[in-house]
Amino acid sequence: MTAVAFHFNVPDKLVYACRFARKAVRSAARLVIVGPPEVLALLDDMLWQLAPQDFVAHCRSDASEELLQASPVVLAPSPHLAPHRDVLLNLGSDVPVGFDAFARLIEVVSSGDPGDRRDARARWRYYAAQGYAIERHDLVIAGAS
Repeated sequence: MTAVAFHFNVPDKLVYACRFARKAVRSAARLVIVGPPEVLALLDDMLWQLAPQDFVAHCRSDASEELLQASPVVLAPSPHLAPHRDVLLNLGSDVPVGFDAFARLIEVVSSGDPGDRRDARARWRYYAAQGYAIERHDLVIAGAS
């Protein structure tokens, strides 16, 4: 069963996604990040602007098959478009269809957006109703904000 974790009180979801992607790559995990196309476009730009020592090899899901297989991080509007099923990071407002094919799902929740928090509560209720054990990571308590 997919391990589900919510990362709460994130000041900037895109900055957090960049940091999470860097950590995933350094730990040899393969990461798929899903969200709305406009959010993924901004994230793509941010990943390319990281300092050279923080470079994160990545591509979009519409890249060539060769590039998709070689990239440890894939940005996709849907999990179904991902070439691997290790870790899924959701930047969208809905439960990603097909998340259950992944070993891990990370839900990122903003600290300053009431709509995002409301949507996250609905996703939490969905996962709990489906029997998933949910791990909670509060960045304020952890001091990672």
